[in-house]
Amino acid sequence: MFEQYTNKVIEHFMSPRNVGSMPDADGEGSFGDPGCGDSLTIYIKVKDNKISDIRFLVFGCVAAVATSSMTTELVKGKTLEEALKLTNQDIMDALDGLPENKLHCSVLGAGALKKAIEDYYKKQKDKD
Repeated sequence: MFEQYTNKVIEHFMSPRNVGSMPDADGEGSFGDPGCGDSLTIYIKVKDNKISDIRFLVFGCVAAVATSSMTTELVKGKTLEEALKLTNQDIMDALDGLPENKLHCSVLGAGALKKAIEDYYKKQKDKD
């Protein structure tokens, strides 16, 4: 079942990092792929313009779980500007690749992250 996946994908699927909801999140973003049914919600806490904490909840396949987990690892501690530069390719590269039929899963992390950061900025603007 796992032979099509890299060791890093399997590792992040079997032991995903930063899983869970965050009721007091500073920003929240969801992204899904209606074609395959995968959906991801990312929650962020921001301190001094950096992502101080990040959590996720995902519904999906092995690749969806792994890409979501890797996304959180890649941006935790980064500035919001740095996090916004994260691409689908960055996520795939960090996982040493994905099978051709699972490449669409890489869009979940970057998409949900961007929406979470946009939500954070909107909430900050609303406070002003």
